[in-house]
Amino acid sequence: MSAPPGTDPARTTAEPSPGPDTSDDGYVPDPRRWKALGVCLIAGFMTLLDVSIVNVALPSIGAGLGAGENALQWIVSGYALTLGLLLVPAGRLGDARGRRPAFMTGIALFVVASAACGLAPTTLVLVLARLLQGFAGGLITPQVSGLIQELFRGAERGKAFGWFGTTIGVSTAVGPLLGGAIIAVFGTEHGWRYVFFVNLPVGIAALVLAKRYVPHTPRPKGVKQDLDPVGVALLGATVLCLLLPFIEQRSWDSPLRLLLFPLAGVLLVAWVLHERRYGRTKEPVVDLALFRVRSYPLGAALGMLYFAGFTGVFFTYTQYLQDGLQYAAWQAGLAATPFALGTALTAALGSRAVLRLGRPLIAGGLVLVLLGLGGAYAAVLAFPGSRAGWAVALPFLLAGLGSGLVISPNQTLTLSQVPVARAGTAGGVLQTGQRIGSAAGIALTGSVFYGAVAGSRGDFALAFRHGLLVIGAFVLAALALAVLDALRSRDRQD
Repeated sequence: MSAPPGTDPARTTAEPSPGPDTSDDGYVPDPRRWKALGVCLIAGFMTLLDVSIVNVALPSIGAGLGAGENALQWIVSGYALTLGLLLVPAGRLGDARGRRPAFMTGIALFVVASAACGLAPTTLVLVLARLLQGFAGGLITPQVSGLIQELFRGAERGKAFGWFGTTIGVSTAVGPLLGGAIIAVFGTEHGWRYVFFVNLPVGIAALVLAKRYVPHTPRPKGVKQDLDPVGVALLGATVLCLLLPFIEQRSWDSPLRLLLFPLAGVLLVAWVLHERRYGRTKEPVVDLALFRVRSYPLGAALGMLYFAGFTGVFFTYTQYLQDGLQYAAWQAGLAATPFALGTALTAALGSRAVLRLGRPLIAGGLVLVLLGLGGAYAAVLAFPGSRAGWAVALPFLLAGLGSGLVISPNQTLTLSQVPVARAGTAGGVLQTGQRIGSAAGIALTGSVFYGAVAGSRGDFALAFRHGLLVIGAFVLAALALAVLDALRSRDRQD
């Protein structure tokens, strides 16, 4: 298959350069680009906040609506599922029809869905509203990375992705604290509703500002922009078969659940064959030439492995603190803040430096994460009781500093050679891999964690340490990929 339009095939195996990206001719910096970035960060903050803030609201939802464990699980996982399903199609939609319309539509849907969540009279309505909210988040997210690719080049692009990484860290830190504070103010029975209502003023402000500052770049006239519906359906079915067994592992105890994995493999092969055939004459939902861009497939695999570990940290830690040590929601959120704070401190610096330092910077960040996880293991071993939150603070700060040198820098480097015309799709594929990694990581880490709790008769400290070992294995695998890539790059330079 030929390389995507606008790319030089000779460059697809080249190292990303530290200077401006010259792969897109005619680039003129938009004077509104930094304001547009601010709007993107507001929308990104809103969608990311809705993940962490809802986690601490689950007990309040259970009390207010009488929701059972399975319903509560779907309130969290349903959002992740529909978001993951829409990332790639939404990225392709933005590439084909313009990113601002897709971005603004996503924000408007997110506001409507958030209002429906807050007003939900029953658990079923809340679950359905969360599914819609996930779709809206899936429509917004790839437009953010696509707009950054479109509006910035070279060092400015690294800086923009760095600010996005900082936003990830801040939203992760603020979510549990804000959720706990809202529930404390408005009470357990109805406090969860205001957790969703928070999105309304933020979303409306983002919508107004997007209309003013986010530029609309119409696609070239005379070029057929087909959305490849068969490719979208096959890819969506593949992602569904991969995510659903992980999400439903605690409530769907049947061998049929595991059969979805081989079915996903069959669907993936069918999708690849379809994309290859379809791409000969039309624009497929994902141009497979993306995977010949050297930085892209390895960075996507590294991100998937890291998110499998990274997400599991917060899942097991909050379970340990709230269920095992009876921490209040706001206390658990405060205890997790050092990790998120460390991520926010280094994300911007890492994204600016990664185009100059390359994959070794990411490898160094992964080493810091492993050291922080090891320190947390030792801290919980020494202080398994109520002082665990204080004991783990410093190791988690170190792990967070390392994480800031991984997530955004890896995204910057992975997308550095991707043509702007494919930026939304490429970002969607990258983020879909991260969602699959998160689901797999939480499922595996959660199985080990709850298995250890049951086997040790309620020793949550032991269960958390076992979970840290699983998380560390994922991070170590990501480190192996980073080191391998760094060594290969050095060999080429020699």
